[in-house]
Amino acid sequence: MPELPEVETVRRGLAPAMEGAQIQKVDQNRPDLRFPFPEDFVSRLEGQIVTGLSRRSKYLLADLGSADVLVMHLGMSGSFRVEADTDTMPGAFVHKKSKNERHDHVAFHLNPKKGGTARVIYNDPRRFGFMTLIPRAELAAHPLFASMGIEPLGNELDGTTLSRLFEGKKSPLKAALLNQKLIAGLGNIYVCEALWRSGLSPKRLAGTIAGKNGRATSKTTDLARHIRETLTEAIEAGGSSLRDHTQADGSLGYFQHRFAVYDQEGEPCRKDGCSGTVSRIVQSNRSTFYCPVCQR
Repeated sequence: MPELPEVETVRRGLAPAMEGAQIQKVDQNRPDLRFPFPEDFVSRLEGQIVTGLSRRSKYLLADLGSADVLVMHLGMSGSFRVEADTDTMPGAFVHKKSKNERHDHVAFHLNPKKGGTARVIYNDPRRFGFMTLIPRAELAAHPLFASMGIEPLGNELDGTTLSRLFEGKKSPLKAALLNQKLIAGLGNIYVCEALWRSGLSPKRLAGTIAGKNGRATSKTTDLARHIRETLTEAIEAGGSSLRDHTQADGSLGYFQHRFAVYDQEGEPCRKDGCSGTVSRIVQSNRSTFYCPVCQR
């Protein structure tokens, strides 16, 4: 499943085409994806202006002039592509159609703010993604978002916050970081990488790095910094192209070439002065990669 950097990369690729554009027409080519589309999906979209495109955790949110929000999730294999008939669109987003057009399930026909026309097409071979419409005023209380934790790229994530979230927690540190009710959007790949950078074992109990009464410690401060740095670098690299993921312009992400531990089982640890070898263990049915020598 695409992780936060992949979703943020897609958001940035879609923004030039979608933000400020009017949705002229919507082609809905099937009644459902992972879940059924709302019955009035097309009628609530056509004619609306996209006033903003944002991200919450791994969800894309398109605010509409009607005060509805188009909520989009990529699932396992979902992707978008942008097609334009004018050079007013950034060249990086103009490319040939997907070869798997039979998996083109939704197409948004747009009149972009800068003129011309464009199509944003959602393709999803496995159909684990979904789209729905939620009134903006009801978004925070909606079941999809009501129990969602803080954003890891937001200002809230710091050493003090991690201490508060982890204090007394007896779950492994990796499990706590993947708990979406604590921190929203962190996934397996980038948690492994951030823990390696921080020198913290994924097996360590989360509560052992927290200060008393929510006070920051050197470990929570360093971990918060490394989480932000890892995610930011991944976004700048266009994400990690694992399995089905590509960017909105059809190109691949390249952060996987910087992986220090993820999928590096048996490789020497890259940390200066460390003689360890990357190991793989299974935690909560997920592969965890780490260096047992320098991660404590």
